[in-house]
Amino acid sequence: MRSAAAITPTTPTTPTTHRNAMRLCDYLDKGASLGADAPCLTMDGTTLTYGEVRTLSWRVARALDRSGVRPGDKVAILSANNSTAFACVFGISRAGAVWCPVNPRSAAAENRDLLDLLDCVCLIFQPSFGPLVESIRGDLPKLRTLVRLDDADADADADTGADTGADTDTDTDAGAETARETAPTGAVPFAAWLDGTDAEPWDAERWEAEPWEAAPPDDIVMIAGTGGTTGKPKGVMLSGRNIETMSALTLMSYPFGPRPVYLALAPLTHAAGVLCFPVLSLGGEIVVMPRPDLGEFLALVEHHGVTHTFLPPTLVYALLAHPELNAADTSSLRCLWYGAAPMAPARLAEAIGRLGPVLGQLFGQTEAPMMISVLAPADHVGPDGSPVLERLGSAGRPTPLVTVGIMDTDGALLPPGERGEIVVRGSLVMPGYYRDPGATADVSRHGWHHTGDVGYLDEDGYLFIVDRLKDMIITGGFNVYSAEVEKALLDHMDVRDCAVLGLPDDTWGERVTAVVQLHPDRPVDAEALRAFVRERLGSVKTPKQLEIWPDLPRSTVGKVLKPDIRQRLLS
Repeated sequence: MRSAAAITPTTPTTPTTHRNAMRLCDYLDKGASLGADAPCLTMDGTTLTYGEVRTLSWRVARALDRSGVRPGDKVAILSANNSTAFACVFGISRAGAVWCPVNPRSAAAENRDLLDLLDCVCLIFQPSFGPLVESIRGDLPKLRTLVRLDDADADADADTGADTGADTDTDTDAGAETARETAPTGAVPFAAWLDGTDAEPWDAERWEAEPWEAAPPDDIVMIAGTGGTTGKPKGVMLSGRNIETMSALTLMSYPFGPRPVYLALAPLTHAAGVLCFPVLSLGGEIVVMPRPDLGEFLALVEHHGVTHTFLPPTLVYALLAHPELNAADTSSLRCLWYGAAPMAPARLAEAIGRLGPVLGQLFGQTEAPMMISVLAPADHVGPDGSPVLERLGSAGRPTPLVTVGIMDTDGALLPPGERGEIVVRGSLVMPGYYRDPGATADVSRHGWHHTGDVGYLDEDGYLFIVDRLKDMIITGGFNVYSAEVEKALLDHMDVRDCAVLGLPDDTWGERVTAVVQLHPDRPVDAEALRAFVRERLGSVKTPKQLEIWPDLPRSTVGKVLKPDIRQRLLS
């Protein structure tokens, strides 16, 4: 074990020892410099100040050091939205380790594969995930340290359902009791882990100064899993420069005032978590929602004066249908980010009419987080304040620090108006996939990062996403983009969400197939929906098979899981 002095802050001796990019904990410290007593993390009515979160992060860093974690080691967090769990991210960063967020809603096998792939040596988890941890730990020989968050920090962690916006009613006391009974052998309670066995007492004043250690800008600060819907997950390495670029682009592209208040309803393991860093750099407050409940969401917006939040389109649709929306005071909102999936222009216009001109679109992917292009709130409306429908179908313009191109299959860049694969360059793009040079080389062909999305740039520089390359349907010799058919279906007032895909067909090669989720108590039938699409797109693009389901399978960020739908249809 390193002595306390080994990780005690020191004064730099030469300018060359300064870092070239911010660590994750530097965003917290920047906010703390604006006021240590200001609220930092709030959950269920309990607030931690910047000073308290900063002290906790130092204690986590010291506990990691005692556990044998060294700079560059991988430390995973398996948690639903939770303020203490998120505070641990800054301790991981302060120790020089790499944060590996684990999706609590993924299957056990997928999480096992991810933890194994990333060589994680420490796992911090909430009590209700004890059975999951116990079931996979035998397959993870490199996982040396298990830390169980205290029950008081995990009141709502039993909610592991899909993030659909539905209210939840979970017996968390019973869940916590079950978790205690099934806690993995050798797991250390969080409080005991922080206290350790050191004879030296904790002295916060010793840790007030910051160490400035030499580190290249491409130091890896985070590895995020891509998800295993098309195979085993890949680990996306994100550097300090990547997160710094994302944060800078967020701050320059969207409206911010002093001390913003950000409401995190969507999973902190994904986009909602990464968006915390620019907010923290301004000394803002993060209000954490452990449960997806839109009634509570509206109450928190009003109570805390929330200025910023992120919702996937499915939750925006659910919010528009929520009975409490009209009576709620959402006047404090300056930006409601949406992304992760396409959103119908007609629904966007409705949202602007109900909430005001506060909608802001983010286009990115795990490999180039959040800020490839943006459609800022002001870009959604014209000079008269009314929505600009043709622009609402775009993903906005490329951000200032990112170069976007449209490329054909031979690697040639295409002019405006022509469709091809969306490719990007710049410091937003990941260094590569962890331990997967083949996949890294494949996605980096011709000196550009390949997004896997088909799209085009118009004459004004707006980016339009047509489809995923893998989702294009070839039917009767014609190319049909599933996203185009989905947009047509979403224009129908009775359709809440949908998915379009191609299924094998002896006559057509692939037949256009749609699965639709309706708004409650809407009587429209499949034939009426097919006629609606035919009128807009013609017969070739009209689904030959259309089914109405009560709900669609989704990922934690609200994306419809087409592989699950395909498997169900084929079975």
